[in-house]
Amino acid sequence: MESAICTSVPDGTQLIETFALTSGGVARLDLHVARMARSAEALGFSFDAGHMRALVAEVDTPAPQRVRLTLAQDGTLDLTTAPLPAAATAPWRIAIHPTRLQSDDPFLRHKTTQRALYNRARAALPDGVDEWLFLNERGEVCEGTITNIAALIDGVWLTPPLSSGCLPGTYRQHVRDDGRVEEAVLTLDDVRGASKVILMNALRGEIAAELTVLG
Repeated sequence: MESAICTSVPDGTQLIETFALTSGGVARLDLHVARMARSAEALGFSFDAGHMRALVAEVDTPAPQRVRLTLAQDGTLDLTTAPLPAAATAPWRIAIHPTRLQSDDPFLRHKTTQRALYNRARAALPDGVDEWLFLNERGEVCEGTITNIAALIDGVWLTPPLSSGCLPGTYRQHVRDDGRVEEAVLTLDDVRGASKVILMNALRGEIAAELTVLG
């Protein structure tokens, strides 16, 4: 299928939005809808934002749920639910993955099913490691398998720019919109020297994190 960002989108590719649904609804739903709309336009997918909102509104559950919503190229939306993961009770330990991301890979900027590297990496997390951290071909910090990252440096929270090669996460966008986090190219030394490090995603919010050394 022809698209605006590359010559071809592999057949069967779907867009994904994952979020928590509680009795209070979905936090930051507008950001999820907006991201799916942007990606649909960029990749040439059909998308009905009203239909997405209606599907989410139809979910009736007595307990908090993890919601996964996918969009096919023809505009078909599918929604599934599962129990919400437990909140982290201790800092996540992160290690550097040996594979380098290519910062100009357009699929890094869209949450799609083209994520085999992330799935393999997460399935092979070493004992004592909760998340991988990926760097790009220039040695810049990018993201985790399911998280964005931010580091507190000289009193300012910084997160890698999309140009380094990372997903525009909805929680990342939320803290950017609030002015709590700024974009800046980060190196591994920056993260090592940071006062604090957090990981972020829509399901878990902010997770305290610390680097660990393998081997």
